[in-house]
Amino acid sequence: MDAVVNRVSINVGALELRSISTLDVAVVSLTVWALFKLIKATRRQGVKTTRLRGPPNESIVFGNGRVLDKSPDSAEIYEQWAEEYGAAYKVPSALGKSRIVLCDPKAISHYYPRETSIYILTPVSRNAIERLAGRGLLWSHGESHKRQRKSLTPGFSNTAIRRLTSVFFDSAYKAKTAWDAILESNPGGSAVIDVQNWMNHISIDTIGIAGFSHDFGSLEGKRSAVVDAFEELNSAKPSILSTFFFLLAPMFPWLIKLPNSRGMIVRKLNRAMGEISKVLLERSRQEIQGGASESDQDKSIIGLLIKSEDENSALHVTPEEVMAQMKLLLIAGYETTSISLTWALIELSYNQEAQRRLREELQQFSTNDPNWEQLNNGLPYLDGVVQETLRLHPPITESTRLAAEDDVIPLSVPVQTASGEVVDRLTIAKDTILTIPIRCVNRSVDFWGPDAKEFNPDRWIDDGKISGKAKDLQGHRHLLTFADGPRTCLGKGFALAEFKAVLSVLIRSFAFELRDGPDTKIERARGLLPRPRVAGEQGCRVPLLVRRVE
Repeated sequence: MDAVVNRVSINVGALELRSISTLDVAVVSLTVWALFKLIKATRRQGVKTTRLRGPPNESIVFGNGRVLDKSPDSAEIYEQWAEEYGAAYKVPSALGKSRIVLCDPKAISHYYPRETSIYILTPVSRNAIERLAGRGLLWSHGESHKRQRKSLTPGFSNTAIRRLTSVFFDSAYKAKTAWDAILESNPGGSAVIDVQNWMNHISIDTIGIAGFSHDFGSLEGKRSAVVDAFEELNSAKPSILSTFFFLLAPMFPWLIKLPNSRGMIVRKLNRAMGEISKVLLERSRQEIQGGASESDQDKSIIGLLIKSEDENSALHVTPEEVMAQMKLLLIAGYETTSISLTWALIELSYNQEAQRRLREELQQFSTNDPNWEQLNNGLPYLDGVVQETLRLHPPITESTRLAAEDDVIPLSVPVQTASGEVVDRLTIAKDTILTIPIRCVNRSVDFWGPDAKEFNPDRWIDDGKISGKAKDLQGHRHLLTFADGPRTCLGKGFALAEFKAVLSVLIRSFAFELRDGPDTKIERARGLLPRPRVAGEQGCRVPLLVRRVE
């Protein structure tokens, strides 16, 4: 979620100041105040932080935010800057501040293990996370983060995920049944279906059952306040005032708490998640306290977490933390998997040969479904499709942190500083802001070779096709998609199993094509996380032409 905040903070393209005198006055006032505030920090960083080269400052107020926002793909801008200034460079930010961007594998491998200790959430990220999901795992640092993570770990163990695999298939088959009915009522045996909307339904129903033993019934047409709030947030356009607040929030974190239209939707989502979480939490507590046998007790993720709420537990978590984890599960379960599944269907629609090969591999399961072990290790092309989708389209596009103390970051390739000196390490002063451009690194030619921008599942079947620089990354399968270190995505195994199970059902059952042909343009729309959208569509719609596979 912190990456969501980081993304919004630099998305300034929608802000048109024109003749808005109130904002003009506010900008001038805040700028003057900020300049005085920055003097001491700038002097300190000027002495201790390596002065790097970087792109020129486009605006003293907005920094280079508009450059990144106006680009169809900010990852390409980050990559161009890396080619020009080296694998570590400085990018101007709002109101005269700057941040260091790291595109060097050795630097990235140094950074991630030190998250929650040396590199912590920025104040604006922490405020935004607390506002959306409370003081849970995503919000915490240091020992608190370690304790909360341990309390959640049993819910994401291999044993737990193996048991939940049937839930993933059940959701996929509910979607299949609904699509069969749609196709049956359409002449010609094909229909245009907004697949992103259906992937949302699959994701929310799956996390509801697997996470809380609660069926939202979204796949059966039921509505809920939680789903309505998610949809409203993902379709809402940021207002001038809310964009202005987010733009300056990195300098003034309290702005994130001021009322604005987007903030009202966030509060609505928070309230909806809080209400359903209280009901589910109380039900699970009563089940455990009521003396239910071990076999009858709730085995959902949250059911296992509640056992850590007991004050006698070595990993005692507070009621506030339990509620925060529930909200986090809803957000992550709804957003990330639905986005990744949608991108997979888009890529397979562009690449009909890849779709054919995947279907051919899955045909061995014409009368049954792959089990958990087969999903993990027995379907190499399915694995390649999933990994390649996650490489090209990570739901979290960048990670930005604040240095809590001074540090020295090693580099695999030396860079030239602003003074012309060549250095193989960076000195980082306390309070320096650093960014890892996840999407950029995942798609970088320097890391992945000349076909880095292409959808090529075969690169995962033969690891020898992965270039040397990518192999230097320590994350999952050399990707930054699930991060690394203490903040490695705890739900990685859950997400991968769900992704593969759902995709296996859909590709065995249906063929997908781009509604408007192979030249269809896909753009990235703003939501809680960036989502794919067919250019010209409203909201985050991805209509594909779907037909049955005979």
